[in-house]
Amino acid sequence: MTDRAPQVDRQLPTEESRDLLALVREIAQREIRPRAAEDEDAGRFPREIFRLLSESGLLGLPYAGESGGGDQPYEVYLQVLEELAAARLTVGLGVSVHSLACHGLAGYGTKEQQAAHLPAMLGGGLLGAYCLSEPGAGSDAASLTTRAVRDGDDWIIDGTKAWITHGGVADFYTVLARTGVDGPKGITAFLVPGDAEGLTAAIPEKKMGMKGSPTAQLHFDGVRVPDTRRIGKEGQGFTIALAALDAGRLGIAACAIGVAQAALDEAVLYALDRKQFGHPIADFQGLRFMLADMATKIEAGRALYLAAARLRDAGKPFSRQAAMAKLFCTDAAMAVTTDAVQVLGGYGYTADFPVERLMREAKVLQIVEGTNQIQRMVIARHLAGPESR
Repeated sequence: MTDRAPQVDRQLPTEESRDLLALVREIAQREIRPRAAEDEDAGRFPREIFRLLSESGLLGLPYAGESGGGDQPYEVYLQVLEELAAARLTVGLGVSVHSLACHGLAGYGTKEQQAAHLPAMLGGGLLGAYCLSEPGAGSDAASLTTRAVRDGDDWIIDGTKAWITHGGVADFYTVLARTGVDGPKGITAFLVPGDAEGLTAAIPEKKMGMKGSPTAQLHFDGVRVPDTRRIGKEGQGFTIALAALDAGRLGIAACAIGVAQAALDEAVLYALDRKQFGHPIADFQGLRFMLADMATKIEAGRALYLAAARLRDAGKPFSRQAAMAKLFCTDAAMAVTTDAVQVLGGYGYTADFPVERLMREAKVLQIVEGTNQIQRMVIARHLAGPESR
């Protein structure tokens, strides 16, 4: 991979945010990008990078400063994610997942819960994970079967969660479990310590990409959690989950644009350097038009996720726009990375250049936090109401 950072002309709201992005670029350039290919190939999880990001105040950016967060608007936080994902998706997506895991407590926890847990979660070096999906409940999250049963002042959790990013390495898990009737009204959220007795992780999945990011099933076998770790009211869990996913989808959109930007940068550099028929291949119109289309998709995606972020920052509804951003940006990342492989030709198909890895990584972004088919359902529901059948 090229050793230069992508230089995006960002429109940032404050001098503080410009300094923040400069810090992120410095960390990405010095600590993340140089090792990305080797560490991904070896399947190494960069826990030391997450500690560095925490020490630098970058793991709690969109949360309140009084709780250990960075007091940054989503407009800024998402651009940080984009920069990190451009350097290594395992890091960018990992920060997004950590933020998702903090969302429930920050938005629905009591003042006492927030004071007890958020400072360590947001700036104390801890790393979180989000436990919603199950082997039989992915897109249909309301059908989850992991159950929490009340036992005095505690809850006993039994069941299995699947596709958990940071599964087995996280310090805490935000867990959605059934405490009541079937369907969305019977789900409650809990904050579960990573070292809770009865909580075990399976062997991580063998994935197409993002090999450095562990994705694993989690087994809950009589895990005892005090009621003081219940987030929100009983039966409020699905509402908490949906609110977190709206924000999380913007994180995925930003990561997708970061991956696409990295692929475009590689393609442009290669096209300027590679000569055929006595000229750089960047001189040929067919390839120039391909690069132009790639850049346009990236700019459009960035504008879309930032527009949704600004709605969120203004306290306005943004669920439809978040679904649109996730859908468009991840589809764009898949298209751009595929085209980048084509620009590099045979070299693009080898592991000697990063675009093949970026293409493999882009694919998962069309799947996580609601497949793109689910995003289309969400968008259509906002436009035309629920289906009548």
